[in-house]
This record gives sequence, C-alpha cells and structure tokens, in this order.
Amino acid sequence: MTMRAGITRRRFLQGSGAVVGLTAAGRAPAFAQGSKLHVLRWVDFIPACDVELKKQAGEASRLLGAEVQFEFINANDLQPRITASIQSQSGPDIIHMLHNWPHLYENGLLDVSDVAAWQAKDQGGFYPQSETYTKVGGRFMALPHSIVPGLIAYRKSWFDEIGVTTFPKTYDELRAVGTKLKKKGHPYGQTLGHTFGDAPAWAYPLMWNFGGVETDRSGKTAIDSKGSVEAVKFMTAFWKDACDEGGLAWDDTNNNRAFLGGEICATLNGASIYIAAKRGQEKIKDERGEPLVRDIQHARLPAGPAGSWSYHTAFAHAVMKYTKNPKLAKDFLKWFHGQDAYGRWFEVAEGFSVGATKRWERHPLWNTIDEPMKGFRTAPDNSRTMGFAGPPSAKATEVYSKYVVVDMFAKGAQGSSPDEAVKWAAAELKKIYG
Repeated sequence: MTMRAGITRRRFLQGSGAVVGLTAAGRAPAFAQGSKLHVLRWVDFIPACDVELKKQAGEASRLLGAEVQFEFINANDLQPRITASIQSQSGPDIIHMLHNWPHLYENGLLDVSDVAAWQAKDQGGFYPQSETYTKVGGRFMALPHSIVPGLIAYRKSWFDEIGVTTFPKTYDELRAVGTKLKKKGHPYGQTLGHTFGDAPAWAYPLMWNFGGVETDRSGKTAIDSKGSVEAVKFMTAFWKDACDEGGLAWDDTNNNRAFLGGEICATLNGASIYIAAKRGQEKIKDERGEPLVRDIQHARLPAGPAGSWSYHTAFAHAVMKYTKNPKLAKDFLKWFHGQDAYGRWFEVAEGFSVGATKRWERHPLWNTIDEPMKGFRTAPDNSRTMGFAGPPSAKATEVYSKYVVVDMFAKGAQGSSPDEAVKWAAAELKKIYG
C-alpha cells in the first residue's frame, strides 16, 4: 500500500525510526501485530477535518500494521476524560491537549521530546506558545499540533450602515459602535460562560490590554490591580450597552449559530463561521437573500491602554503514560504530524487551524484562500500565554480550568462592582498560587 505522495510502508517505517523488526517481506514490525491505538480528539468545528482523520486512521492502520481508531468528543468534555483516564490508568493511548494542559497533567504523560526535536527540525521550529505550553521542566510532555487563532468576525454591511467602514481600533471605539448596533437590533455576541475557547480568548486579552496580569514574572498573584479593575469596568459597560446579554450561558457553538442566524453583528471566533457560511452559501443567506459569506470580514482584537494582545488556542497530542504501546504511539504521531498527512488535514481546515510550526505560514493554501481569511495566517504572532506575566504553569492551567478570569468579568456583567469582582478573583488565585 502506498501513500498519496508515494511513501511506502517501508519508507514510512524507516523515516519514523520503526524499521527495527521489519521483515524482508515488508510486514509491519512485531510490536504492532494485533495492537490497537486509541486516539481521543475534540469534535472539530470544521466537520471535514474529522472526515479526513477517519480516512487517515485507515491509512495509518495499514502502514503500522495496527488498528488506529479515532474517537471524537466535545472539547468541553476532554478534561473530565483526561482526569478519569489518569486516575483509572486506562483509556485512550493518545489524547488531544488544549492550552497548557500538559503542565497540569505532566505526571500522567509520556516524554515525547525525541519526536518534538524531529518535528521542530523538519518544519521550521515551533511558535513560542506551542512550545511553552507543551514543554514542562525542559521536556516535551505533548507534541504540538496546531493553533486555532481567534479573530473578530463581523457583518461589514451593518457596520457600513452606521458609517463605520473599518473595524474599531480601540475598545472604547468598539463600545461606541456596538452601542449603536445594539440599538438597531444587532448586538455584539460574546460568551462569558464556562467553555473552553471563546470565553477565555476574550477575557484574558481584555485583562492584559487594560494592563492587568494574572501573576508577576515570579509567578505570584498580581491580578488585584488598577488594570484589572479598568478591564472589568469596561466589560460591565460594554456588556450592558452593546452585547447580547444571553451570552453568559453560551458555549463555543452558540455564537456561531447566532452569527449565522443574523442575530449578532460580531463575535470573537475562529474561522469556522466564515467557512460554514462559505460551504453552506446556498442556504445561509443574509436579510437581502444574498450569501452571508460575502458580508463577513475579520479583524484582530482592538487595543486597550496597555496594547493589543490576543490569545489563541494551542493544540497538542499527548501519549498517556499508561499506554501499553508507547513506541507505536510515537511512531503514529511522527507520521500523523509529518508533512504529508498533516498537510492534507491542513488543507481541509482551510485556515481554521494553522500550524504549530512556522513552515505552514508558507503553504500554498494562503495564496489561494479568500481575502477575509488571510489574517489567520499570522494571527498567532501576538499571543500571550495563560499565567502571564508569569510562566504557563500547572497552577495557571488550574486557574483556566476553574474559569477564574472569565468569571471575574461575568461577575461584573451580573452586577458586582469592578473592585468586588477583581478582589474575588484575587482571592481565588491565592488559593491556587498561594
């Protein structure tokens, strides 16, 4: 059996370091005979990506001589599965990791530094966020896979109607524009719920861009500051003046549906809204009956008094320490993250997911992709990490997992004073950081 790019089983096994045990007849290595490899991942917001991975599972199974099986679950259910698997010492061999989760689950993961060294050399080095989120104590405890950048998707025609022909450059301008649009029945859509991506991707940068930080450089709690208070003060006013106030209960799918249904004027999101509108343009129309995709543009987050930083969700794959097939798992990851297999998945993603390594900025996809999508190409270049200004530690992951920063803003939106909301967050962080 050969791969699309002409890579035979023998060449694959040689390239992945699994040539030991290969017989003269080209059979799979002995360690893999009769083995199964269970890979747990999120349900992708681009359904075609999961279709591609199911195809690749069959291909990898033939090449490795072992059954490779993908399981897809909602991203919000990944952490409970990881915890349960580590506690029971059983479950998937490889699990999808988001954010800086490898720091939190380090003791349950296998060191994959050897595969990471190959990937970095093969593909031009990792983005800093991907590396710091997977490297714990000098060791890669997961293999960086991709980054899902977040930009603001907005309805250009609605902004044009109120005389705004370019997206607001500052938060204050966004509030003023959002206030006008909400009065016209087009509120801004933003979740402040307990959901894995869109809520923290809004809340953390909002805090940073007003000068607030989670910890100082030494890792000590530093959230109780003027910057954090000003950020909550802004969000409280923005929420009332400009937002769909139902967003307190939204997960990462609600804003997609609200935007595609013509209910909101803008929302921070990955590229999934645009891609869904493009692929479904025969059905997804604007109020004039035109394909909605023609009216969607993207912009980076606006600037606050302290700058314009973003947060983009990094993804990786971790080999669980309890796996009975560690070598098989590593060999699979080397193939799965390799330029051929990864390249096919990357093309299907159409810019929703970008590479964890810099090589993928140069992929031909970016020369042919629609103009409103081109901003995703280099979006990760201004991403900070959870825990900033301190390191992305296990404690920072715990803060994320308990949604402390998100809840700080939600409390303001629900009526707490900015000072009260920040002091509550500081108390919660002290319980974690000490």
